[in-house]
Amino acid sequence: MNSEDLIAALSRDVRPVPRHALGQRVGLGLGAGVLATLIVVGGWLGYRPDLMFAMHGAVFWIKSIYTISLAICATGATLRLARPDGRVGGWLPLMIVPVLGLAAIAVGELAMTPKGDWLAMWLGHSWKVCSRNVFLLAVPIFAGLLWSFRRLAPTRLALAGMTAGMAAGAWGATLYCLHCPETSALFVLTWYTLGMAAAAVLGAVLGPRLLRW
Repeated sequence: MNSEDLIAALSRDVRPVPRHALGQRVGLGLGAGVLATLIVVGGWLGYRPDLMFAMHGAVFWIKSIYTISLAICATGATLRLARPDGRVGGWLPLMIVPVLGLAAIAVGELAMTPKGDWLAMWLGHSWKVCSRNVFLLAVPIFAGLLWSFRRLAPTRLALAGMTAGMAAGAWGATLYCLHCPETSALFVLTWYTLGMAAAAVLGAVLGPRLLRW
């Protein structure tokens, strides 16, 4: 049997992959993880009692836009890395935009706040638990993304794990906004980002072990 006949024989019964199969697979895993995390927020931390009022203010949306922007970029990179070619595209460099935007807002806050109040603004009321909570809320979402990868074909496993972890952390941080009453951009830039970064590091460590195919 020559090479052409062998290829034809191997591909004879192969079904074509639906056009949007990858996005649907990742979306299903991500959606399941987000739903689980939403339940955890309500059952473990509880939603802000003033949530509806807070949603009419700019501070709530500054936090949410920051975390959602990072989540979209990390999810886009994860989708690209789920393919065998392993190309990230411009998704990861794009993440610097929301970081710089929030940093600019934080600098403006510092400029309008007496220096004696800077430490209190930075630490808020929950700095000891914020990063930990963001990290823990990322776990169900990361598990959903790992499930998605079971039928995908990543080749850059550490990087794919990192972006999946970052996506999980950012979506987890977005849902954490439903509980967290902190208002300082400096607080969010520090402690939210630290929790998301921890999830990304976990993903990078576990990626080569859990994403093999």
